[in-house]
Amino acid sequence: MAIYIDESQHIFHLQSRVTSYVIQIVDGFPLLVYWGQRLSEKGNLENLVPRLEKKEPDSMPQEYPQYGAGDFRSPAYQVQLEDGSRITELRYKGYSTGAGKPGIEGLPYVYTESDDEADTLELELEDAYSGLTVLLQYSIFMDGAITRSASFKNNGQSTVRLLRALSANVDLYGKSNYELLYLAGHWAREAQLQRRPLGPGGTSLGSRRGMSSHQHNPFAAVVSPGADEEHGEVFAVNLVYSGNFHAEAEVDAFGVVRLGIGLNPFDFCWMLAPGESFQTPEAVLVYSNEGIGGMSRIYHRLYRNRLCRGVHRDKERPILVNNWEATYFNFTADKIEAIAETGSQLGIELLVLDDGWFGKRDSDNSSLGDWVEDRRKLPNGLRDLAERIERQGLQFGLWFEPEMISPDSELYRKHPDWCLHAEGRRRTEARWQLVLDLSRPEVRDYLYNAMADIFANVPVSYVKWDMNRPLTEICSAAALPENQQEIAHRYVLGLYELINKLTTAFPQILFESCSSGGGRFDPGMLYYMPQTWTSDNTDAVERLKIQYGTSLVYPVSTIGAHISAVPNHQVHRETSLKFRGDVAMSGNFGYELDLTQFTDAEKIQVKEQVAMYKEHRSLIQKGDLFRLRSPFQGNETSWMFVSEDRCEAIVFYFQVLAKPNPATDVLQLRGLDHSYTYEVSGESGHVGSFHGDRLMQAGLIIPPLTGDYTSVWFKLRAAH
Repeated sequence: MAIYIDESQHIFHLQSRVTSYVIQIVDGFPLLVYWGQRLSEKGNLENLVPRLEKKEPDSMPQEYPQYGAGDFRSPAYQVQLEDGSRITELRYKGYSTGAGKPGIEGLPYVYTESDDEADTLELELEDAYSGLTVLLQYSIFMDGAITRSASFKNNGQSTVRLLRALSANVDLYGKSNYELLYLAGHWAREAQLQRRPLGPGGTSLGSRRGMSSHQHNPFAAVVSPGADEEHGEVFAVNLVYSGNFHAEAEVDAFGVVRLGIGLNPFDFCWMLAPGESFQTPEAVLVYSNEGIGGMSRIYHRLYRNRLCRGVHRDKERPILVNNWEATYFNFTADKIEAIAETGSQLGIELLVLDDGWFGKRDSDNSSLGDWVEDRRKLPNGLRDLAERIERQGLQFGLWFEPEMISPDSELYRKHPDWCLHAEGRRRTEARWQLVLDLSRPEVRDYLYNAMADIFANVPVSYVKWDMNRPLTEICSAAALPENQQEIAHRYVLGLYELINKLTTAFPQILFESCSSGGGRFDPGMLYYMPQTWTSDNTDAVERLKIQYGTSLVYPVSTIGAHISAVPNHQVHRETSLKFRGDVAMSGNFGYELDLTQFTDAEKIQVKEQVAMYKEHRSLIQKGDLFRLRSPFQGNETSWMFVSEDRCEAIVFYFQVLAKPNPATDVLQLRGLDHSYTYEVSGESGHVGSFHGDRLMQAGLIIPPLTGDYTSVWFKLRAAH
């Protein structure tokens, strides 16, 4: 990767092994003149954009378009000056380049560990009238990902109101017949794959819930017609942020697609006093000419290795059992220890004590904020229980919901103003709880001290960090009236500060993010917590779609997936233990049920599942994922994991409903080495020896499957 600069043509060429991103300064405006498959650095890069000779703002592919000066499409930013006008005109002032990639203070970001992993370009723009400057930051990685963000600074004499601040904007010529790919859903049905044709006008996605949300993930991609897992062009954006976001694809009258992503401008205003700066979150851009699967693997490698951090980044994740669906709030120390004892016999490595261990928490209507052990349920305290679990050979994990407060709590009675609220107005409760105002340092200090006190005295190895409701009445009792529209973003900044402080002080603890499942499955949280509970819906059939959709952007090492009891507690469906296990093994594996209720035959089966996952855990969590069949397109789902050296693979195949007199199914594999010979084994033993080209081109025969909700797996090892 490199950055080539042609001073005479004012051209900046960001080049990786697979892609080129070319910016040209025209009449003082930085324009995107090319983004796509890699170009030679010595090629002629002039006149790449048709109609550019007109040099009209409304026809220019601007890198950071503005409002009010002739470009009538969606802008990347908007400000209001002291005189009430909203007119600025950012012009190119200068640039700088450097090896590596700088960090972003107070926000999560993709990082480098050596300067040869990325190169960085910064373009400085200035509005001469107001003194506002914007620094556009680009870093290009070897594998093709590009990170973008914008930093505003008020060098003028008057306060500026920042009304809109996206992180990235790209104008794509000749793509108006393309399609928009994104993930949508709701609670218990997250990450549902959506695809629609682009056409004149705009399609917007986003969240106004204070979190990235179940409804829309902060990801969007423009894909060529017919693009599939292996073929076609993909232009993707993903925001490293956990709060209100906005993504939009707009097609103008000339067929140019404007794709942008960043903070949601709805109800947002940031007061920028003279000398002050504002930094947008980072956007990660990925181009692939090897289809959607090629895009996914670029995101996966980058996020697995250079977004997730800490000692757990490269460690195999433990197989856990969570007591929630086993006991809900009704448990004793003896019951939890009994589950751990059974888990130890089955090879499970971690027990997580979920909700109900603190305050007087017998249901979800009280005690959030009172992070003190409940001695009625745990007479000898948390430390005693954790030590009992450890004597069974398991690590001990604990559930928290730190961002919330119950009106029925000692904390609320002492500090009723600590929640987000508008004075004199109703405080909207959801699940009988309110949201703590994390924009306030005293609230963050309280939470840090309460949790740190537990971590210092109890051998906690894992924390499930939950967040079960969106933000309402987004006002702060500690903020001035003119700063109230900053609170949604300040909440997220406060959250990041709190989590960073805890994970830095207690690096040995594996933190898992959760927001009623996947309500905050985003790159921002993965920077601090390397895995996320994907959905509260643990039904194996529903999980096929949820895990498939999530894997479009996020690596399997970040996807929490557990076996739960049947009938399933969310959809009341009954599926076999094997089917549930094969689905859950395609993620961070665990159990969400009462292990003591298993029959002897089931215990044998669980021991086999645990042993199999341990055997292939590194491959599943760190290998390249290839999606072979989509649950959104048919009755069958399949995916496979391939080691980096292509010497090892494991294939999973799922059939939802049985079919009468079915035809023989042949599954074409991917990601193997054409020249290798692979020994293939299945659940019944050795299947045969096959060349990689045979398996990828002619395919692997799937044995007949009997009944609904059935699955099969295959292991592959290179013979050499």
